Amino acid sequence: MTKDNISRSARQLIFNILRFDPHLKGDRPRMERFEIEESSGMTLFIALNDIRRNHDASLKFDFVCRAGICGSCAMVINGKPGLACHTLTASLDTEITLAPLPVFELIGDLSVYTGNWMRGLNERLETWIHEQEEHDFTRIEEPMEPDLADEIYELDRCIECGCCIAGCGTVQMREEFIGAVGLNKIARYQLDPRDKRSDEDYYDLIGDEDGVFGCMTLLGCEDVCPKNLPLQSKIAYLRRKMLKIGLKSPKKICF
Repeated sequence: MTKDNISRSARQLIFNILRFDPHLKGDRPRMERFEIEESSGMTLFIALNDIRRNHDASLKFDFVCRAGICGSCAMVINGKPGLACHTLTASLDTEITLAPLPVFELIGDLSVYTGNWMRGLNERLETWIHEQEEHDFTRIEEPMEPDLADEIYELDRCIECGCCIAGCGTVQMREEFIGAVGLNKIARYQLDPRDKRSDEDYYDLIGDEDGVFGCMTLLGCEDVCPKNLPLQSKIAYLRRKMLKIGLKSPKKICF
């Protein structure tokens, strides 16, 4: 096939993008339409750069790594949260609708600020190793079983992109619900033998309707997680674990 034939066979992509700058006085939410030619191996990230370079330099969206590691380019793609840098336009129809993630603070257009939400979550859940004694930095770290280390690492792959929060039905109804990202973090530290918190301590953090008992098990989080984390199994594990603690102390049960 010649280059001319390849050029003639390239698809024309139509992008419908939700535009709104909350910091611009008088601006209102609106859909704007852009048309570009699809190139081989094009991702939504590449397409958005094409639109910003050749059509509208004011278009706002986020990116850092372009490798599915930072989570910055998360957005709603045809109604489903996902990463722009990992989504090939070839996997989508020729008409594509993009919108910013809900729940998080809107910076403008497709750009949202997940940082303050995630920071508040981490502070609330105390997502760091809790030791009973002052840490001795000169001491050699105790070895860990490889299988356990792998299980902890698997959960540590969360990139805090916000896709699971955007896809969560409970979060839409309960603003204080910690979502799959929060429950995943608790599952990670609960597994870690270096963290000396008890199950009762974890119950105090997530043993209510804003925690593990608030999950409606719709599991939209697992459907949209770009890292394919085992959110379903970890949420079920935590729910069983916390229920046992609650039954030991009926006064704790609050669901």
